[in-house]
Amino acid sequence: MEFLKDIEQKWQRRWEEAKIFEANPDPQKKKFFLTVPYPYCSGSLHIGHGRTYTIGDIIARYMRMKGCNVLWPMAFHITGTPVLGISKRIELGEKDVIDLYKEYVGLYENFPDKVEEIVRSFKEPWNVAKYFANVITTDFKALGFSIDWRRSFTTGDKEYNSFIAWQFNKLKERGYTIKGKYPILFCLRDENAVGEDDILRGDEIKASVGEYVLIKFDLETSNLVAATMRPETIFGVTNIWINPKEDYVKAVIDGENWIVSNSSIKKLEKQGRKINVEDRFKGTELIGKHVKVPLLSKEVVILPANFVNVNEATGVVYSVPAHAPWDYVGLKDLQEHSNELKRYKISAKEMEEIKPIPMIQVKGYGEFPAVDECQRLGVKDINDAEKIDVATESLYKTEFYNGILKPICGEYQGLTVQQAKEKIFEDLKQQHKSDKMYEVMALEKPVECRCGGRVIVAVLPDQWFINYGNEKWKQLARECLASMKIHPNIYRKLFEDTIEWLHERPCARKRGIGTPLPWDKKWIVESLSDSTIYMSLYTIIHLIRTHSIRPEQLTDAFWDYVLLNNGNPEEVEKITGISKDLVEIMKKEFEYWYPNDQRHTAVGHITNHLTFFIFNHAGIFARKYWPRMISINEYVIREGAKMSKSKGNVMPLVDIPRKYSADFYRLYIASAADLQGVMDWREEEVKTVRGKLERMFEIIRRTRRMQVEINTEQLENCDRWFVSEVNRKIKDATEFVENLEIRKYIQKVFFEVLNDVNYYQGRAKPEHVDKILGYLSDKWIRLLSPVIPHICEELWEMIGEKGFVSLAAWPTPDEAKIDIRAEENEALIANTLEDTRNIIKATGMTPKKLCYYTAASWKWKTYLKAMEKSALAKVVQSELMRDLLKEPELKAKAEQVAKFVSQIVDEINKMSNERKKRQIQIGVVNESQALKDAASFFKRELNATISIYQEEDSERYDPKKKAQLARPYRPAIYME
Repeated sequence: MEFLKDIEQKWQRRWEEAKIFEANPDPQKKKFFLTVPYPYCSGSLHIGHGRTYTIGDIIARYMRMKGCNVLWPMAFHITGTPVLGISKRIELGEKDVIDLYKEYVGLYENFPDKVEEIVRSFKEPWNVAKYFANVITTDFKALGFSIDWRRSFTTGDKEYNSFIAWQFNKLKERGYTIKGKYPILFCLRDENAVGEDDILRGDEIKASVGEYVLIKFDLETSNLVAATMRPETIFGVTNIWINPKEDYVKAVIDGENWIVSNSSIKKLEKQGRKINVEDRFKGTELIGKHVKVPLLSKEVVILPANFVNVNEATGVVYSVPAHAPWDYVGLKDLQEHSNELKRYKISAKEMEEIKPIPMIQVKGYGEFPAVDECQRLGVKDINDAEKIDVATESLYKTEFYNGILKPICGEYQGLTVQQAKEKIFEDLKQQHKSDKMYEVMALEKPVECRCGGRVIVAVLPDQWFINYGNEKWKQLARECLASMKIHPNIYRKLFEDTIEWLHERPCARKRGIGTPLPWDKKWIVESLSDSTIYMSLYTIIHLIRTHSIRPEQLTDAFWDYVLLNNGNPEEVEKITGISKDLVEIMKKEFEYWYPNDQRHTAVGHITNHLTFFIFNHAGIFARKYWPRMISINEYVIREGAKMSKSKGNVMPLVDIPRKYSADFYRLYIASAADLQGVMDWREEEVKTVRGKLERMFEIIRRTRRMQVEINTEQLENCDRWFVSEVNRKIKDATEFVENLEIRKYIQKVFFEVLNDVNYYQGRAKPEHVDKILGYLSDKWIRLLSPVIPHICEELWEMIGEKGFVSLAAWPTPDEAKIDIRAEENEALIANTLEDTRNIIKATGMTPKKLCYYTAASWKWKTYLKAMEKSALAKVVQSELMRDLLKEPELKAKAEQVAKFVSQIVDEINKMSNERKKRQIQIGVVNESQALKDAASFFKRELNATISIYQEEDSERYDPKKKAQLARPYRPAIYME
């Protein structure tokens, strides 16, 4: 491991000194512009982030070796309130935040005093951003990422601010920004709109704006306002739930008397309601009272329920136990303990009379679906919260899509749940008995801002939005998506759906790091809205810095000409003071690199950043500059569990070069799962990979490269097989990388080649091994260079090659050396050896003598005829027999042929078309000769005397009549 760390530092230093990853325009080369989203600089990264960037680097390195002029730049995201929130909480002395950041900084600093000093400096937000931008840069360099670091910037830089101001002016000019009242996620501490990046664990909990229907139940002179997402269930109401331990209020809200939870008042205020609170009291004061149910001529009782969350909507819930698992279990629990209700003056008789009211018919359930669902999941009581939640989600979804209202619902009977939902709401609204309220929806609650504030839904009077609901713009986004490659393509549907549902999104807030909204500078552009077309800035930022262009010179006229070809260089020079020649150079550099050929990131960005990326490119740039491809990988878990701070199983990226080495990590993280598969980091597997990596290094170190031409005609079968496999794997690996099947590529060029070498070394004549492995070595190094670049650079130098393998040409297969006959012959030998070992294992025998019997010629004729028919269509045994019996030789053995055909038909029908083609092309294999050539190998491996016979050989030694079991490619075996 120390050796690996040493060579990694050696080659990282040499790459940097030689500047081999600095990319400049070269008209003689095809360009390839790759981007991976810049990391957010509020803490250290972990191995999950590393998976995405490692895959990006493998792609960049491969394309560079394929002869492309590759640009892979990197920047740092600091926009928004997270960095400000961290600073504020450290300034306020919040111990948990201070301890967390001491832990982060302690990953990089060795001395406690230094850690203390750095964390104290985080009271200044820019110090947080700068520190983590620097350490992330170090982490990325330590993993060998082939990034052009000249083009780095942060989203708080003045040049970036100028670029974003121009972008927003374009959006406004084209009618894509609006000002209005729409529900948004809002931090109560910051008094600010928040997006996914501002929310604590926002990418995991998926916070969004949801809509509740409020239904007003008459309670004396007030409305007891219950919240629901299912207004159609009003016909099944049996009671109202109130949390007796929590605070409720009586308030005049928009001129009406409402009773709601105290904690809902702030939310209702932020949603534009006029509120005057008249009284506060505990929920217990409401228990036992009765309310009138709108639409129905009946009253229901108010019952206590500790499971009611007063922070959710109004904190008042109406109960539908026939169709809501929580209501069913809660009611059942109270009825079983009805004596506890005496203090509320609720009699046991009244409780007994409360029965579930079935009002939705749904296929697959009985009269009371909630009861069925709870019984199915084994719900025992109110403490089975997780099971009740699962039951609720399953039943609500089923009823929504398949439910029909029953006759008890009066005029609404026969309507689907979907139809009834909106109609009942509108009818209640006509009677002034319904309203709406917005609430935060998330996988976990409460939802918090990174500053520590509670996140609610607010409706602000003057909020700025990007209007992704603009139909003209949506159509451009659809066309952009249709023109792009999405890999894996299974994610395309999610992109399509996101484009359709995406609508107004708040694009600015009142505080945070970032770019002031150019036409209303009291607002700051939010962090996901300023991260959509920044890839274009990579193309020229190094020139802006090199030529000391001041941010104030970067006017809209400059960006219009360089990025959109609007205007002319003379005008730009006059307006900005930047020489027209330099303006032209920057314009040409942008035009050389754009569009973004591939954007690679993790799956969580599809429904926000990546879709915004598509919209903004389609809305601002000419079609020729629309992005060409998005590739996506899934997340990383560890030892079967999701990584989280609370579980203590997060592995920081900085630990990787220390504990494992960069190449070790790269090889494992990229090979353990397909892009669309969740990667599970398991230490036992890591150890296995380490041993194989050491083995690969030693093979090449000892063999080196022999400068010889391989004349396959002078080689034995196993040598020809190995040479053929080398060239076939080059061909397959190239195809896999081109299709972004990264795992398959690594499996092919690392694990399978390693197996081939191990087999070949035991199989071939010793005097042939070094020569043939020498033929492999330089090709193998190049094939693995994108994955384990440091080791490959060391080996490249070791075998006497000049320059960097990172810049060497990707190997091309020598098609003339791909020998399918040699491959099939060697497969015959390897399979025969495996069959023999299986028999030895099954019998527990230690053989001294082994006899192999190869199939008779008539079996080969039958087999190949079946193969030919199977290549056209599925083989039917009777049809095959009819054709075979036309041959006199086979007709004479009709009974034997029929028995043989019955043995092979299913196997041949299941065989891959590729294998069928190969075997048809080869025809009859001289199995006897192949086995005789390998006899010494079998003897060495099995420590037994080897005899080879043909089934038709009348002189054969066959005391147990095994020869008759021989089949093409499967010799019969006899042991003594």
